[in-house]
Amino acid sequence: MSDRRYRWVVLGAGTFAQASFSASSVGLPALGPALKSHFGLTLGETGVVLGAIGIGMLFTLLPWGLVADRVNERWVIASGLSGAAASLAFASTTSSFGTVTGALVAVGALGASVNAASGRAIMAWFPPAELGTALGIRQTAIPIGGALGVLLPVFASAGGTRLAFLFLAGMCAAGATVGAAFIRGKADDPELGDVSRPLRDPRMWLLGTGTGLYLVAQIGITGFVVLFLHEHRHVSTHAAAALFATINVLAIAARICSGRISDRLGSRLRPLRSIGVALTISTAAVAAATDAPLALVIPLFVVAGVFSMAWNGLSYAAAAELAGSARTGAALGFQQTLLGVVVAAAPPGIAAVASHSWRLAFALAAAGPALGVLVLRRLREPARRRARTRGTSASLPAAHRTPD
Repeated sequence: MSDRRYRWVVLGAGTFAQASFSASSVGLPALGPALKSHFGLTLGETGVVLGAIGIGMLFTLLPWGLVADRVNERWVIASGLSGAAASLAFASTTSSFGTVTGALVAVGALGASVNAASGRAIMAWFPPAELGTALGIRQTAIPIGGALGVLLPVFASAGGTRLAFLFLAGMCAAGATVGAAFIRGKADDPELGDVSRPLRDPRMWLLGTGTGLYLVAQIGITGFVVLFLHEHRHVSTHAAAALFATINVLAIAARICSGRISDRLGSRLRPLRSIGVALTISTAAVAAATDAPLALVIPLFVVAGVFSMAWNGLSYAAAAELAGSARTGAALGFQQTLLGVVVAAAPPGIAAVASHSWRLAFALAAAGPALGVLVLRRLREPARRRARTRGTSASLPAAHRTPD
């Protein structure tokens, strides 16, 4: 198979591998009410359990990224997802708050391998002029995984949280198999160079901090919509999970569209900042309408949820273009580590505030992207070479600071 055709195989395999892990890391909130009931948790403890995978990822995203720059991506993905599958299988046997939390921390620490490795593999096969679209497609893996969360309450009803965790374990095992079978590096990958450079680049800090603040709204909306609707508005868990799945399905189209728009504009940061403004407004609207009729609340959740998940591919592409292709794994690992701080800290924090006031919790979530836009305004667009002929080397240039 030619390189031009095989790159789509790599994109498909990388997207599937990421989706297999995202079913746990993003889809788990749909299981929130069942976890709360099964383990006898408070709302705050439920927030800790929902944030446990993010806590585990926080400590390993950068190391996995550094390993991906040195080792074939397929084995990074296969080994990490296999370990995550084993940890999820163990989680299915737990019966206490402490043990299930520890098991999910291990899931995050091991499954984080796929975040940088799958992105790095895909970036090696696509030229800069198509990178936004390719990564937009790859980033649909997160809402695809989230949409699979609609199945978790079904499994919980049929066989308790044990069956739900075993389903997630099977997903990770399938992702490991597909990654090992179909992902391979490109023969003309550039020389490794200094992989620590992204860690010393202030632009990477600005990008990671700004987009990390966007995550506050994403977690506030998608991480708690099921619990909010079920506990505060007395919507059934299945109906609330269906809304959660709807948000993720619509986010698939939003990620592809934002990537294509960024390719046409030749800019990642301009659409990224525009999405931040829209996310701030829509999340603030959710906060204002907390006790409004469901006919108004539900559409507002959908709009805010879709905006909250539309920007991730743009931040991936921007990180790659800032770092250069030889350091993509390190750059993505570092960026994801900064995002991981929010992923780990936000669920318990939002849950603690929500236990007193859901309106205040969503208002604080809206403040995240508002601050993120201000941070990203200090970041200039990285330079990119003119688009190459399709099928040729996809090496990205080392970034230079140029006007946006």
